[in-house]
Amino acid sequence: MKKIQYIISLFVLAIMIGCAEDSSSVDIDSIAAPTNISALTTVTQDNTGKVTFLPKGDGVSRYEIYYGDGTVEPGYVNPGATVDHVYKEGVYQAKIVGTTLNGKRTEVIQEVVVLFKAPENLVVTITNDLTVSNKVTVTAKADYALFYDVYFGEAGKPDPISANIGESVSYTYQASGVYTIRVVAKSAAIKTTEKSQDFTATAVNKPATSAPTPPNRQAADVISIYSSKYTDVAGTNYFPDWGQGGQGSSWAEFDLNGDKMLNYINLSYQGIQFGSAVDVSGMEFIHMDVWTADVQKLETSLISLTNGEKPVVKDLVAGQWNAVEIPISAFTSQGLTVADIHQLKFVGTPWAKGSVFIDNIYFYKQAATSSGPSAAPTPTVAASKVISMFSNAYTNVAVDTWRTSWSNATLEEVVLGGNDAKKYINLDFVGIEATTTPIDATAMTHFHTDVYSSDYTTFKVKLVDFGADGKFAGGDDKEHEITVNAPAQNTWVSLDIPLSDFTGLTTRAHIAQLIYVGAPSGSNTVYIDNVYFHN
Repeated sequence: MKKIQYIISLFVLAIMIGCAEDSSSVDIDSIAAPTNISALTTVTQDNTGKVTFLPKGDGVSRYEIYYGDGTVEPGYVNPGATVDHVYKEGVYQAKIVGTTLNGKRTEVIQEVVVLFKAPENLVVTITNDLTVSNKVTVTAKADYALFYDVYFGEAGKPDPISANIGESVSYTYQASGVYTIRVVAKSAAIKTTEKSQDFTATAVNKPATSAPTPPNRQAADVISIYSSKYTDVAGTNYFPDWGQGGQGSSWAEFDLNGDKMLNYINLSYQGIQFGSAVDVSGMEFIHMDVWTADVQKLETSLISLTNGEKPVVKDLVAGQWNAVEIPISAFTSQGLTVADIHQLKFVGTPWAKGSVFIDNIYFYKQAATSSGPSAAPTPTVAASKVISMFSNAYTNVAVDTWRTSWSNATLEEVVLGGNDAKKYINLDFVGIEATTTPIDATAMTHFHTDVYSSDYTTFKVKLVDFGADGKFAGGDDKEHEITVNAPAQNTWVSLDIPLSDFTGLTTRAHIAQLIYVGAPSGSNTVYIDNVYFHN
């Protein structure tokens, strides 16, 4: 059987190499060694000692299972398949080996406990996730047990989730509430051991991390209302009430490990009364960072002593910090006088049913800059060999955003010498996402971007593959960051980076994020052009 399997593998490899030679799109030698090798091991409860291995890993074309009981011939397993082995009673050190198409190997040792004795001393630990609402994690330990099943007790979800003893398993409920979680520990014995526990799955209703730190700015370029980064307008009242206590609304200053932020609870409307009126006519934006678990929209009004108030409504994404940037022109275009702003007002949707956390409230204008560089060099790679995200030289694929809500930079669309470019001001980090249609770069060999700056000292490029599930943090994400130290200033730098240099990016079929990072943090301006993959 071993010879047959080797022949099949070599045949498949030969086909792929042949295809690679025909298309010049697959570099077999660049395939990295497998990662995250493990195996779910389950045993039948019939005193037979029959163990089933379900190996797992990234970048694996075939698994070998060395059973650790003296059996010479390993079990060969394709990804997604299982293999059975009958043990005598005992404790064994099995070896799980993952192999790539080019023969690179990664192995791990995993203990296999086969005892015809019911598990004892079952200890179950259940916790709520601190960042994901209604996500519960279970860990079970027991003497003599090999694995365990967890029944999470949600209606319509009768099937258990299995895990090796001592490892964790997670589940996200549709709604908060009390659920009966049943854990069944299993050994090779017929008898099992179980525990049931009522547990409350909770929604995450407060941030677990601080808002992004605002960039460095000159004092003349910012008027701060609430931020530890800048000097705030003196005498400001952040909780004037305005009669909203009767709506069930309340307020507090939330302290997150020493980082304070405003918390408006069951927000109907609430305001901020400045210590004195401020002239924001010389500013370009009002900025604030907002976190919420349940407010869908936030209406922000500037209130003038001269002619009242005008609102701007922004959508919020739950469970993350939202960088709210509103041009001052969005208020002046409605006829508002902004030379004597003395109040801010916030209105929540739904009314008086959700809470917001707000930090870094300030008005600002961009620092004066030069007119900018000339156009970036025109790419010379043939269009047939390119997947372009942004370039006038090619047809670009769909990109959802060139500045995500969690970015810490300001994006300006510019034209340089008749050529479109992206300008990131006060760059700390910026996320670019193609989540709707992830990029399949498996046939590409390089990532290219042209970058220009007069003041950066370090520049970083990160690529993130969301995996087959197409979701961030879905368990199969892969990423890697390249650092360019001391890049040349005041000239276009063409970064043409082999994808093989992104060693942590072991999958490239679902690239959904590109992240640029600049240093010194928050105080450099970077121009970007000609962003594409090629072979």
